Amino acid sequence: MRGLYFEEFEVGMRFEHALTRTVTEWDNMQFSNMTLNPQPLHIDAHFAASTEFGKPIVNSLFTLGLMIGISVSETTLRTTIANLGMTDVSFPAPVFHGDSIHVVTEVTSLRSSKSRPGAGIVEFRHTAFNQDDVEVARCTRAAFMHRKPS
Repeated sequence: MRGLYFEEFEVGMRFEHALTRTVTEWDNMQFSNMTLNPQPLHIDAHFAASTEFGKPIVNSLFTLGLMIGISVSETTLRTTIANLGMTDVSFPAPVFHGDSIHVVTEVTSLRSSKSRPGAGIVEFRHTAFNQDDVEVARCTRAAFMHRKPS
């Protein structure tokens, strides 16, 4: 299985990714600990109970990584050179333990690389939703992609 090469993308292409994932308390604790993020809103259930959320919320950087990760197998698996950046990142609603995340990706722009003839840049708009179709994350990602081998 592989993602698509630069020439296989078209502006407006839309992917409703088949892969979904339920986020667990372990995911949130492990990610927060691995990234040395001691925010009690993520790791302390008693503290989080006293907040407007009433329970721990999932670390937003985990949510961002999961959203992009879900997209990889259908878009950039083995065909990307590197991510060039992510912009317009937002989290319109929190993710909680037990939420199941699904992702939609749209290709928003394409341009050939000026410095590398065997590559191009694809801009993706990723949007993540929970099991109730509430939008929980979005971002724009620029990926440096291989062209088809000759």
